[in-house]
Order: sequence, then C-alpha cells, then structure tokens
Amino acid sequence: MIAREIRLAARPTGMPKPSDFEIAEVEVPSPGEGQILVRNKVLSVDPYMRGRMSDAPNYAESYRVGEVMWGRAIGEVVESSVDSLRPGDFVMHGLGWREYATPEADEVRKVDPEVAPLSAYLGVLGMTGLTAYAGMVDIAGIKEGDHVFVSGAAGAVGSVAGQIAKLRGAARVVGSAGSAEKVRYLKEELGLDEAFNYKDGPVAAQLQTAAPDGVDVYFDNVGGDHLEAAIGAMNMNGRAALCGWISQYNATSPPVGPNNMGRIVGWRLRLQGFIVTDHNDRMPEFLAEAGEWVRTGRLKYAETIVEGFEHTPDAFMDMLAGKNTGKMVVSL
Repeated sequence: MIAREIRLAARPTGMPKPSDFEIAEVEVPSPGEGQILVRNKVLSVDPYMRGRMSDAPNYAESYRVGEVMWGRAIGEVVESSVDSLRPGDFVMHGLGWREYATPEADEVRKVDPEVAPLSAYLGVLGMTGLTAYAGMVDIAGIKEGDHVFVSGAAGAVGSVAGQIAKLRGAARVVGSAGSAEKVRYLKEELGLDEAFNYKDGPVAAQLQTAAPDGVDVYFDNVGGDHLEAAIGAMNMNGRAALCGWISQYNATSPPVGPNNMGRIVGWRLRLQGFIVTDHNDRMPEFLAEAGEWVRTGRLKYAETIVEGFEHTPDAFMDMLAGKNTGKMVVSL
C-alpha cells in the first residue's frame, strides 16, 4: 500500500514558504513486534515546530532535511501486534505528518471519540490544554483574586489559559489578540473581562487601559513588546509563565529585548520559562479537572480545521501568521 508523508525540504529563512515542504509517496510497512499500524485522522500543527525546522540549538531535536515533519497525530488502529490495542481503537502518537504510521504500542495513548471529538485530544484535552494548565497553575501559581494578562489569548494555548484563570478565581483577566473578531470572541464567548487588538496601537498603552489595577500574573505566548508591556504593568511580586515567543519565531535578525528588565528586581518579579513535556505527570489531574469543565461547558474551545492532508503546510503557515482561532488541526 502506498501513502503520503510531508517532509522538510529546506530550512526556512523567516516565515516558512511552500517550497520548504515536500510531499512524498512511500510504501506503508506492516507493524513489527510491539508495533501497530495507524491510519491518521487528524494532525496537529503547532508553533514549536517552527523552532525545530531550524538547525540552531534548541530544547529539542531539530527536524532533518528530507525527513518527515513529526508531531502529534491521532488515528485509528488498522493492524496490531499487541493484545492491548485492537483494530478500531483510536490512539495519539508523535510520528506526525503522514497518512499512516507504525508507532510502538507502548508509546501511544488511547483516546475515546465518544467522550470528545478526536481533535479535542490534540487541543483542549491534549498537550495544548496541559500547557495552559501547567503554566497557569504550576508555574504562575494562579490564585483567587489575581489580575491576569494573557498574550495571544485567542490561540490554542492562550484561549485555555485565560479561561483557567477565570475558573480558578481570578478577579480580572485581560487578553490580547490580532483582530477585532478575536477580541469579540474573547469577551463574548470565553468570558474574559477585557481584550484588545494589539494591532490598534502600542501594547503597553492598551494594557494600561485594560488592566488599570496592574497585572499579578502574565501568561506569555508572544514575547517582544508584549513581554515589555507586561513587565511594566506587573504589580509587586508578580509572576510570569513564559510559554512561547511567536513574535520572534520567524525573525531574521536578533530580536530587541524588553528595555525595562531592571523593574524585575525592584518589583520582585518572577519570570519562568517552561516546556510542557516537563509536566507530563500532571496529565491525569489535568484531564480530571479539565474534562469536567469541558463536559459541563465551563471550559469552551474553538478549533480551526483545515481539510485535506496536502494542506497541512498551509495550515502550519496560517497558524504562524495568526489566522487561526483556537487550536489549528488538519483533518484527513
């Protein structure tokens, strides 16, 4: 049987372009001992993938030119060599942008499509949701009465992070987004107290208006001017969970850092970066809490679904350009 996979064709300079990817046809192997054969149903595209397209030092292994772009995917088991997984089961794996995969059975996680749509396990009930949970709860230590700012708040992680802050008793949650429609979504659909379009003017000035009592917790998905604005607005002993720097992922020159870093000392601020895989042990607790929130409608989520395997690179590039609301996934 022949199937398709998407490979890294060239390391991008700046924003990735279509010629940086290639679609190849390959023979689908039969599963070996301890493996399963999975027909993928949904694929994830995520900001971290941009860093792995570069050969610069990173926290994780870079993609190799000419090899598959790997990442999370969910599919149906069609053949199995183990008793614990049978044809018809649905599993999540990390082998990425391909129509069929043969993961090791002990490296997949079984998911139930009757509990939630498959795509939700790549987003709100997957690593995306866990990222928001770990950052807001474990790193930032959100507590009742906090004033919170989330950058990129209409994205996959940010949209969950802002809601977790509300669910954990924050007094005021403010989000930034890149369009008037996303601002409306944050306020009217997700229930944030205030939101602003960062394209409408200086972030620092808009944040000061949106958060007149300052910021106790900042969840950073953007970096750059957003981080500078947050440092300037943070109250004494403020905490920041640094999750991503999407404003810098495609930069072709060294970024200009915040010019108010000295405020960290005087205001006793704590800024901590984190990687979600360091918090995998929190997944059971997260699923228990977030699963109930989703089931009862208290935690809402949006998805931008792109149809067609061949459009995976387009979905990835659109996500980097901020054209998604919520989690971006590709449906096969």
